Amino acid sequence: MLNVEEKIFKHITIEDNAIAAALFGETGENLKRLEKKLGVKLDTRGNMVVVHGEAQRVSVAERLLNELTDLLQKGYGLHPTDIDYAIRAIETDRETHLADIFTDTVYISFKKKIISPKSPAQKRYIDTIRKYDIVFGIGPAGTGKTYLAMAMAVAALSKREVERIILTRPAVEAGEKLGFLPGDLAAKVDPYLRPLYDALHDMIDFERAEKLIERGTIEVAPLAFMRGRTLNDSFVIMDEAQNTTSEQMKMFLTRLGFSSKAVITGDVTQIDLPFAKPSGLVEVQKILQGVEGIGFAYFTEKDVVRHPLVQEVIKAYEGRGRKKEENEAETL
Repeated sequence: MLNVEEKIFKHITIEDNAIAAALFGETGENLKRLEKKLGVKLDTRGNMVVVHGEAQRVSVAERLLNELTDLLQKGYGLHPTDIDYAIRAIETDRETHLADIFTDTVYISFKKKIISPKSPAQKRYIDTIRKYDIVFGIGPAGTGKTYLAMAMAVAALSKREVERIILTRPAVEAGEKLGFLPGDLAAKVDPYLRPLYDALHDMIDFERAEKLIERGTIEVAPLAFMRGRTLNDSFVIMDEAQNTTSEQMKMFLTRLGFSSKAVITGDVTQIDLPFAKPSGLVEVQKILQGVEGIGFAYFTEKDVVRHPLVQEVIKAYEGRGRKKEENEAETL
């Protein structure tokens, strides 16, 4: 005989009309998202929500509604996608409190967009950057590693905690393979640096960003341009670090000068180096793990903050990789 969990219902009342309207969302969009994601039924009667479903799911929905209400009462502007992030955050870490994550404002962009962490892993990453001078952010694409580091850098510059921001990444193809392209070296490597410009222009208006770049307050350059330099009073971000060689990683890390901070981001599942070349990002985890003053922050597909399908794509590829490893093990 099947053990079907008993269906229950809970009543949740939101005292403030404006808070209730923001919680429910336009035409009830937020509640529809909750229903779909949690497998419960939500009915509204004025400012009251009635949650129907299995006891465990009702309990999660009740907690989410209460914590989202608390967020709104603290002045947080709730967006429909925040519902997805909130559900994921609570499912990932049952001890987490949404207000501790979502209200940790890293920076407010020129578009008045509040940049804050959206998952427990992103919150730990932000706290690690605050605590340590060298931080490695490692995980799949779309988890906010570079974007949040950029927000931290711009915030540090605006508070005059640093004098400049330096953004860099290895241009794997910047050897002979780019030789046939027109233009000087800067023009040839510019496509590799474009994602860094995109993140920068999302936080600072274009004209101001260009002036800061012209003055050298913000520098965007390929990793090769870091050789022989000492970077003082700087917030340095290296993106796509999985494509550094061991020598490049050592070179970069030894550039850091006084009153500076470095954040190194990368995805060790997307290495574009020649097969015989080990990744500097893979090696550095073994070499520097446990060194005082250096922090590591890790992300998984659960922390993806792009289109929901990106998370599914990452999971599918990871599943394929595991199957391949199992098949290879069986043939040995």
